[in-house]
Amino acid sequence: MKGKFITFEGCEGVGKSRQIKLLEEYLSKNKINYYLTREPGGTPVSEQIRSVILDGKNVSMTDECEALLYAAARVQLLKETVKPKLDNGELVLCDRFIDSSLAYQGYARGLGVDFVEKINDYAIKNFMPDYTLFLNLPPEQAFKRKGGVDKNDRLELSGMDFHNKVYNGYLELSKRYSDRFIVIDASGEKMETHQKIINALKEKGVI
Repeated sequence: MKGKFITFEGCEGVGKSRQIKLLEEYLSKNKINYYLTREPGGTPVSEQIRSVILDGKNVSMTDECEALLYAAARVQLLKETVKPKLDNGELVLCDRFIDSSLAYQGYARGLGVDFVEKINDYAIKNFMPDYTLFLNLPPEQAFKRKGGVDKNDRLELSGMDFHNKVYNGYLELSKRYSDRFIVIDASGEKMETHQKIINALKEKGVI
């Protein structure tokens, strides 16, 4: 029996890490087995690629190089970790996935959805998420909640115009893939958002 693949998306500072932690606590408390990973990362090779992508010193990295590095880290994660877990019938949670590439590189970087989909052909053909939880909060509010920009994170340093494009890209994706996107209003208190996520996953029969 194939497992369920659930991904989390949202702008920088939206509170994904906090909500994933709360979901982990809920799943553990209710004895629901799961496996958590992240993108880019999740394997030794993918984590090395992550360090290159996010390094604030790599200001000369081209948009195309960035997109290809994400795709490379993704294939490694899928083949080494996600596929075996799903084949074993497990619930796999992933902090960011293909929609991040579509929003950040496809829309915000201007590379186009077609280009991003082409270089992520393996992921798209074999591992599209069952459901994607999009934590909906505009960048201005998200960065204010977060306490500002991380000076060591190359993506966070890209400017508010870039992050607004990311956000608008996510909104477009939520319409384009409305069958799997679950839009969660993340403007409220953290436990309120957490309950919305639990309710949504129960409604979809994931938990």
